[in-house]
Amino acid sequence: MASSSYVPRSVSSTLAALSLSYLDTCRYFNRKPNPFIPQSLQLLQAEHRKHTGSSKEITLKIAGNNHLIPVQRLSDEDLEILTYVLRPLKNVTGLDVRYNLITDKGALAVQRLLQEMQNITYLNLMFNDIKTEGGEVIAKALHRNQTLKHLRMTGNKIENKGGMFFAAMLQINSSLEKLDLGDCDLEESTIHISHMLKTNSTLIELHMCKHDIKNFGMQRLCEALSVNTCLRYLDVSCNRITCDAMKYLGELLKSNNVLEVIDLSSNRIEDEGSMYLAEALAFYNTSLKALSIVSNNITGRGLTAFSNSMKTNTTLSNIYIWGNKFDNETCVAFANLITSGRLKLDNIDVEPYVVDNCVYLAELSHGIKKHYYWTPSYGEIDGATANAGLALVPTAKNL
Repeated sequence: MASSSYVPRSVSSTLAALSLSYLDTCRYFNRKPNPFIPQSLQLLQAEHRKHTGSSKEITLKIAGNNHLIPVQRLSDEDLEILTYVLRPLKNVTGLDVRYNLITDKGALAVQRLLQEMQNITYLNLMFNDIKTEGGEVIAKALHRNQTLKHLRMTGNKIENKGGMFFAAMLQINSSLEKLDLGDCDLEESTIHISHMLKTNSTLIELHMCKHDIKNFGMQRLCEALSVNTCLRYLDVSCNRITCDAMKYLGELLKSNNVLEVIDLSSNRIEDEGSMYLAEALAFYNTSLKALSIVSNNITGRGLTAFSNSMKTNTTLSNIYIWGNKFDNETCVAFANLITSGRLKLDNIDVEPYVVDNCVYLAELSHGIKKHYYWTPSYGEIDGATANAGLALVPTAKNL
């Protein structure tokens, strides 16, 4: 590890000559520069110049999956050097280094970043190569950090032990508002996370995609959420959840007045599970604004139950249904919701059309988090139609 007291000679508290600061730091530590970093820093400088005279907070994006420019993915050593360059810059509040080659060794640089840069509120580490040891280092650094609000660990295989370190951290940390632990090979940590939710009072958004939650885990989550008063966005997509678990979620929705976004995509709640949810939405719940039931093996019976619930429920504004089994009754029901104005076309992932006097539904590129794992190379990136969850829960920023 390099000296923690080093400050590059050409660095000031502004973004001027930032690329030169990076090259200067590489020479000081005798490291070979990564050409992708100066290129990204120049883009950051250009963005800053657009807002000269303002106090705009800036996120440095060095994503390793950028297909528009040549990319040499960041190593642990690259990240270490970068932390020295960024340290004096108070208006850089976010760092996005997704899809790079950062390992457990690089987690030590992340630890220093969290300890020394108290202005960092957003950190995106998704799909690097951080394992259990690195997860422990980052989680323990957050025991003392009181500024980070948004952390994405998605796709780093920290496994069950690493997940328990994060669950323990969330019982101590009082600043983190958004956490993504999706696809981290956590298959036994749901109980620990549920226990955390009973005591945590700051977490607003939690992503638990691919945790193998199943019905038992969903029951424990619902029990915890019955006493939680702050979580507004819950993502339990791809978790082998079936209709039985919807009994617990349906009961939760009858009393919970905090949850605003639920993502149940790619589970198997089927018609029976749909009935539990539709009943709660039709007669009890007044807080849920967006629901994704994409690819849940639901037929017309379940889908029309949801459409009927929206006739009495005036809060639910967004629903996503593609990937289920549409019949004519389903197509007509949702077409009527759209034409009557109850459901805006921007807030659903299907659009009705008519052929030979029969109504059908075509897919639209709308959803709760269409651009969560990638961003398009052109067009609107963070619009509400493709990323409704990010728009409905204001703390969910920094794609």
